[in-house]
Amino acid sequence: MPQRTPLKVLIADKFEESGLNELKELGYEVTYNAALNGAELKEAISESACDVLVVRSTKVTATMLDAGTRLGLVVRAGAGYDTIDVDAASKHSIFVANCPGKNAVAVAELTFALILALDRLLVENVTDLREGVWNKTRYGQARGLMGRTLGVLGVGQIGSMVIERAQAFGMNVVAWSRSLTIEQAEMLQVIRCSSPGEVASACDILTIHLPAAPETKHIVNEEVLNRLSPGSYVINTSRPELLDYKALASAIKNLELRAGLDVFPHEPASSTGKFSDSIVQASGIVYGTHHIGASTQQAQEAIASEAVRVIRVFHESGRVINCVNLRGHTDASWSLRVRHMNKPGVLAFVLQSLSEDGINVEEMENVICEGGKSACAQIKLERSLSEKLLSRLEKGNQHIIGVTQSKLRSDGVE
Repeated sequence: MPQRTPLKVLIADKFEESGLNELKELGYEVTYNAALNGAELKEAISESACDVLVVRSTKVTATMLDAGTRLGLVVRAGAGYDTIDVDAASKHSIFVANCPGKNAVAVAELTFALILALDRLLVENVTDLREGVWNKTRYGQARGLMGRTLGVLGVGQIGSMVIERAQAFGMNVVAWSRSLTIEQAEMLQVIRCSSPGEVASACDILTIHLPAAPETKHIVNEEVLNRLSPGSYVINTSRPELLDYKALASAIKNLELRAGLDVFPHEPASSTGKFSDSIVQASGIVYGTHHIGASTQQAQEAIASEAVRVIRVFHESGRVINCVNLRGHTDASWSLRVRHMNKPGVLAFVLQSLSEDGINVEEMENVICEGGKSACAQIKLERSLSEKLLSRLEKGNQHIIGVTQSKLRSDGVE
């Protein structure tokens, strides 16, 4: 009996040992090199003949995907997937999945670490102490958070956890997102605003928790920043594309804003290296961290566990959970239902017949009935079948019980 080839997993970023051990216990062949990127990653994808690639912050380009002769799944061990060329993956029929929500607590915690640090000027406190300077007069004038208003852009898992923590500090919260309903705002106990600008006008501290997309690029721009009150704080632990950093530098100077940033437009490609970004040199109070929002041990353990789950389900069922490049709507306009005996060759006969008539299958599901003797195939098609083809399907295979077709509604429902 031929041996089954084990699933090959290439991990090209830092990954928790618990996740590595779990993958190996599942019988997968794991190649782990956290330093892979660029040409080295392309070569590793080719040489390992991997079925699955796991990355965190490493960029995955179209050229790399070209090298994956067996590659069927790229897993982003984190939430955002803007470092992966999803369009190229789709062209190669490679699924892309992420691990959303597993780092939400970590990012929310860093958000509040930055808020508190800005309010208490912790960096300057520590620097002066290390230089032998005692200045209680200056540092004893923090504003405090209770009763102040936090403005939250984005109320997904991270934004919701930030709101929860703000309320624990006794803060008022105003919020905006395209999907925020009146009912959800009431549930979150926040004031719902109609735009980012309205949030800026109403808050003392503005924090950004939106996904990066063409429609959200520079959503916090000069107009929004200029609606903040002098001395307000701006926090970005999300994505650099969401915030106009040039406009922020100007607002820091003109409005004496304070900024807490975990993400920057010009970050090094690797986890270590030289760093230079003009926003860090902006006159005023700018605190920065090294894109570590998701980097707590708790978060990384949770992300590793979710990445393993994605890989296991993919291997065992072919299903991709958290898939980001599944087509939401197909061109299917007709549904073909084939009731048949659970015998080899039935579906091959149906698909071959459709192919000979030039009819493309858009979606397909075959469900086995209780007892395992019969099944029903639900096939969504781009156009209807002729009566001649329907008759051929019904009479051309002895194991087909019955064939019916129906017109789909515009939403894909019969």
